[in-house]
Amino acid sequence: MTTAPPALDTDATLRQSLARGSLGIALLHVERARQGTGSWQTAHQQLTDIGPLLDGNETGLFLGAPAMAYVLHWTTVDSNRYTGALQTLDRIVAAHIQRRLAAAHARIDRGEPTTFAEYDLLRGLTGLGALLLRRAPKGNELKGVLEYLVRLTEPLHTADGRTRLGWWVSHSPVNLTAPASDGHANAGLAHGITGPLALLALAKIRGTTVPGHETAMLRICRWLDQIRVNDHRGTRWPRWITETTPVPPHLAAPSWCYGTPGLARAQQLAALALNDPDRKRMAERALLYCLADPTQLDQLTSRGLCHGLGGLLRVVQRVTQDADEPRAFAHHLPQLSERFLTTEPPTETGFLNGSVGATLAVQNIQEGALPTSDWDACLLLI
Repeated sequence: MTTAPPALDTDATLRQSLARGSLGIALLHVERARQGTGSWQTAHQQLTDIGPLLDGNETGLFLGAPAMAYVLHWTTVDSNRYTGALQTLDRIVAAHIQRRLAAAHARIDRGEPTTFAEYDLLRGLTGLGALLLRRAPKGNELKGVLEYLVRLTEPLHTADGRTRLGWWVSHSPVNLTAPASDGHANAGLAHGITGPLALLALAKIRGTTVPGHETAMLRICRWLDQIRVNDHRGTRWPRWITETTPVPPHLAAPSWCYGTPGLARAQQLAALALNDPDRKRMAERALLYCLADPTQLDQLTSRGLCHGLGGLLRVVQRVTQDADEPRAFAHHLPQLSERFLTTEPPTETGFLNGSVGATLAVQNIQEGALPTSDWDACLLLI
């Protein structure tokens, strides 16, 4: 289960949430205005209703000032709208990231395990790095995030004399406030080490690297190879491992957040960055097996981006764009679209699990069209 930020449940945080609140709705209106199917006036009104922005430790790509910067970024792709506001937000985000990086390095120095809140895509430094990859791809802050991710992949020598994976967390994979006896290592794209892998890959593809960049990617890839499961249903990965339960008893749903599709796209990107045709072939084949397996597809019972068919659709579109045999993936898009359209619409309005994300996911589906906009950069698919 992917946990969308924030833990706080107030009107202010809901308005400023890209994951489940007003900022997600604003992103949809911005996209409609850019595509000519909506008005900039409507988008502007939605943005002005957000209110004073949060900038505490709980904020990240999907909440508060960084989330607003992400949404506003898409208004500037073909215009100079909100330039002044974005410059201010860029400074706020840069200072925020410096604080977060200092705390993360201090934690590593103490030999303590990490947390999702420190490193992951939804609320951690990986998500902030995804924002910087769009806003300041050559800036010092992005390099700082990438250097931190390199360090995150190095073995952690804990205060009690043990050696752990650098991304080993001490809390439960589902209840983030509950400590687990021995913790776990998470493989997912939303909360796990596949998010950092995708960011490192995308940064390298775009020409931004730091010392140890490739080594860090290879460490993650080797670990994913170690926990990979191959059987008559194809290739898949556990959502997480502990010291005692490395393999899950049931197939993971083929979702963006934890399933084969998200992990396959991240490894396809890594293969492109590392010039590794064997990994690329493996990742693409894993997704094709998944798409041909009704048992796996039947586990997706919603239209959402995170846990549902919307996320799967977007992943398949992105994989198709970079695949060795794009027609093999495009062949599945009409059937996936039919599954999507015959699934009950969401009752909530959010971006990750609600109607906003579902609407964005389906806007390019007609007649097999591929994406024309990169709103899904916050999902680390592009």
